[in-house]
Amino acid sequence: MAPTHELATGDEAPDFTLPASSGKSVKLSDLKGRNVVLYFYPKDDTSGCTKEACAFRDNLPKFGAVDAVVLGVSKDSLDSHADFIKKYGLNFTLLSDDDLKVNKLYHTWVEKENYGKKYWGTERSTFVIGKDGKILNIFRKVKVDGHEQEVLAALS
Repeated sequence: MAPTHELATGDEAPDFTLPASSGKSVKLSDLKGRNVVLYFYPKDDTSGCTKEACAFRDNLPKFGAVDAVVLGVSKDSLDSHADFIKKYGLNFTLLSDDDLKVNKLYHTWVEKENYGKKYWGTERSTFVIGKDGKILNIFRKVKVDGHEQEVLAALS
């Protein structure tokens, strides 16, 4: 069930199941007992999204050291994710939210404006979820540079 309010730290992270680049589905509640970095990004293989994904890739051992799973979510297809993973050697799971249910659940599908034109799209956001399934930290309107370090700091 979708939360009726904007999510906040301390809230139970809304559960979902999405198809994953691993070929299986990922159910968030199955990851209880581990920290989860759930990051939403607009599009595979675009400049900001590639930079963000590569920063998580390069720091994955540090996330592993704090028992954290990194999951990237976009509306791109599994085929697009497979190409993105192969091209950049990504070493974590990407989830396909092609119907935007999870984007809407986490309030990351928002109206945006660029050069006076309004449109709907994914707001780059990261949710740090604790081992108990509660939200530890929320980063909205993420600036890519140094973001992985902010997320690591939230986990330590």
